[in-house]
Amino acid sequence: MQLLSQLTTRIRVYGADCNTTALVLTAIELTKTNLTVYIANFPEADDNGEAYDRQKTAIQSAIQTYGTSHIAGVTVGNEFILDYLDDNGGTDPNSAIGDAGAAILLGFINDTKTMLSDLNVDLKIGNADAGSYFNDLVLESVDYGMANVHPWFANQSINDAAGWTWSFFETTDVALAQTLANQPDMSIAETGWPTNSTNVGNESDGPSVASEANLQIFLDTFVCQANANGTEYFFFEYFDETWKTEVYGGVEGYWGLFYSNRTLKNVEIPDCS
Repeated sequence: MQLLSQLTTRIRVYGADCNTTALVLTAIELTKTNLTVYIANFPEADDNGEAYDRQKTAIQSAIQTYGTSHIAGVTVGNEFILDYLDDNGGTDPNSAIGDAGAAILLGFINDTKTMLSDLNVDLKIGNADAGSYFNDLVLESVDYGMANVHPWFANQSINDAAGWTWSFFETTDVALAQTLANQPDMSIAETGWPTNSTNVGNESDGPSVASEANLQIFLDTFVCQANANGTEYFFFEYFDETWKTEVYGGVEGYWGLFYSNRTLKNVEIPDCS
């Protein structure tokens, strides 16, 4: 938390298993850092709400214990529609298949609203998904949307990455939100650049490679410009995650600004003052 507070005032988590919500709020409280966190519930589509209910209980307990002074909102679902489409042979988030996934997710979102109301808590509720996979029914039912926007996975050159990220987000996600009656607040939930790969086949996105030098270019060309034009974003991510390297391989475990031991990589954080 002390390291993070030197870089940002806002962080997000993805779910509430493993006591995540309480641990993060405890750490903020103990370090007296100026951080707010978007807490989250990461439900599954095919387990009859088991994962959702388990995390709901943990979120309730954390709110009752720590209050909401350091909570910015509750995010329900991360790439839920994208995963549902992949699992059910769909591609369009607003197709019949997408709407079927949305119906499941909306049940979790509405239950979260009821849970917060029962606690007499007024918090924003949102949803996170891949930038091209927001379902309109979901987005028009939440206060905010978080879009994962990765130039790496869009096979962009590092020299074009920052501009592409801003343009994609504005024309795809912000533009969509403005067509909806509730006009939810939109942010970039993930963006960054990987620095390594477990194998040669994944060390390039086509035009550019995964490297600390290219991470530095993305930092230099995206961060201050986004701050200046008011784009709300969450940089992906704090530190390398060894479990992703072991489970997925490729670049998946190497997106951190810090190595897995929490020491800064060979990059310089931009001074946007």
